[in-house]
Amino acid sequence: MTSSLIITTYNWPEALARVLESVMSQSVTPDEIIIADDGSTKETEEVIRQYQNLFSIPIIHSWQEDNGFRLSRSRNKAISLAKMDYIIMIDGDMILHQKFIADHLKHSEKGFFITGKRVKLSPELSQKQLKSPKPLTLFSRGLSRGRENALRLPWQPNVMSKTQKNCVEGIHGCNLAFWRADVLTINGFNTQFEGWGPEDKEFALRMINNGTKRKRLKYAGVAFHIYHDESPKTLLEANRAIFEEIKISRARWCSLGISEFIAIEYPHINEFDASLVTHSLA
Repeated sequence: MTSSLIITTYNWPEALARVLESVMSQSVTPDEIIIADDGSTKETEEVIRQYQNLFSIPIIHSWQEDNGFRLSRSRNKAISLAKMDYIIMIDGDMILHQKFIADHLKHSEKGFFITGKRVKLSPELSQKQLKSPKPLTLFSRGLSRGRENALRLPWQPNVMSKTQKNCVEGIHGCNLAFWRADVLTINGFNTQFEGWGPEDKEFALRMINNGTKRKRLKYAGVAFHIYHDESPKTLLEANRAIFEEIKISRARWCSLGISEFIAIEYPHINEFDASLVTHSLA
């Protein structure tokens, strides 16, 4: 099985560099890295170029014009460039435990996508990590939230991970993995989402509606989230409306998705999906 690591980023080159440092320390490396860049300036490009010279695997810079918060579209563009079977997706502010990739690959399973957790760092510890990074553990001082998610148990049985197979609560795209083929059958992320909103939950809901179930990483796939101010939520209500429509219709397909970048044949659109192909919720 081959794997692509997709890292989303926007104008925070210092954090991206710290994340890439943690990728370099992985016990198992992905077969390629794709930076899903939502319109960053030249500073981010320079960081990527620097690490392209340090890694032995390809690092692809997937960039789109800065036209507001368009995370879903940025992810789709990156996925369209992925050449590997399995995709692990993180945000560009997630410092990875050295077994992060290994854990995701170990727990990958046909018919499932995987959701992981994050450990939030305090502002003080975040600054230390950016200036003079040191390994993070369960016992690090300055873990502000989710310390229990820093516990890694290699012997954790698979059965513990399948207790919420049809649930979309608590899903975050900052620690998510899926088969590329499964993503194509639902037309990727819904680019009707612009600005902050539940695009991760909506993506997961369409996966579940299409028969791909959720698997939770319990005490594995540990990642530490660098502190930053929250994104503005000015479009939250409109984005919630999109999610609710998908929830009511039980749709598997979105009208605006990865088909913008690659041709997709989807022969089994159901009656709800068919309306969404032609109807915009915006």
